Amino acid sequence: MMHASFWSPVLLSLKVSLLAGTLAFLLAGWLAWLMTGRKFRGKIVLETIFMLPMVLPPTVVGFLLLMAFGRRSFIGRWFEALSGLPIVFTWGAAVLAAAVVAFPLAYQSAKAGFASIDRDLLAAGRSMGASEPQLLFRVAIPLAGRSLTTAFVLSFTRALGEFGATLMLAGNIPGRTQTLPTAIYMAVESGDTGTAWAWAGWMVLISFLLLACFGPRTERKE
Repeated sequence: MMHASFWSPVLLSLKVSLLAGTLAFLLAGWLAWLMTGRKFRGKIVLETIFMLPMVLPPTVVGFLLLMAFGRRSFIGRWFEALSGLPIVFTWGAAVLAAAVVAFPLAYQSAKAGFASIDRDLLAAGRSMGASEPQLLFRVAIPLAGRSLTTAFVLSFTRALGEFGATLMLAGNIPGRTQTLPTAIYMAVESGDTGTAWAWAGWMVLISFLLLACFGPRTERKE
């Protein structure tokens, strides 16, 4: 029978991944809707910045987040003065780190979905007096539903597997910030391969079920 310390990183990872995946998905979907079909100066630079967390080493992402939200940063000092708690070395920091690294995948999928919509349909809706929120929720989201579902699944699974940035920003505190990837790493370091296998199995199972049920599909052509 698995003891409580075994389930702690499992439950924390699920909580962190759900919140981080949702945060990344909502922000990425909104920005993808704003960016798709629009041209303005600096768009390429802005979208390149959006994609940086996907190509930078996770430790670099974690370091940059630590500099931006650490206790010596302006944001970190302001937040700690307001709440009495630091941002770093909390499970909220794990959510932040995971959301940042998951964002590019969600953005790419959401943008592809919105880009596939016939622009004439949106133009017709605008000519009939539909507002941007009405176009988004009544036209764009239903038509891009499959891509948006893929965006959420990819952001959730990417958040679930995040290690480097999370370790830099949230640390590895058992029962507080220790997620499955950091727990597996520590188990391997200590020679407890049995527990590492069990945790890895849970990660594979969760990711497999999500991808099997909601992941991208390849259509068979008759």
